[in-house]
Amino acid sequence: MAGREKKSRNKGSAGNNRKSGEDFLINNLQKTGVSETESGLQYLVVEETGGPKPGLFDEVLIHQRALLLDGKILEDTYRQNRPDKVKLEELIEGLQEGLQMMSVGSRYKFWVPADLAWGRKGTGNKIPPNAVLSFDIRLVEIC
Repeated sequence: MAGREKKSRNKGSAGNNRKSGEDFLINNLQKTGVSETESGLQYLVVEETGGPKPGLFDEVLIHQRALLLDGKILEDTYRQNRPDKVKLEELIEGLQEGLQMMSVGSRYKFWVPADLAWGRKGTGNKIPPNAVLSFDIRLVEIC
């Protein structure tokens, strides 16, 4: 019985996350400086440089702060003062797209809709279903 209750809570939570995420993205797009790509990825250029831009098959060094819309921190390399080395092709679709827009040294904020992130499934306990994610990313270098 507890399993059924948990499943029904998750479905309700997924629906609430979808609705609150959609509402957030509509309101966020009205803010000064926020743009949206054709895919629905929203971004704000915090600092722009003229360096090279990575491609989908590049490995990059990034600082990132990843958050849920409620402010829960998923990852924060700024706080640890240790950037992550990642392969673009292994990231969620929204970050693949976003990082390819950035020049080395640039800093962007991204709001990734659920369908460009972990979608309806989420990732278990860490990222709920239909979650919109917020990222503050600095592209340190292309490796």
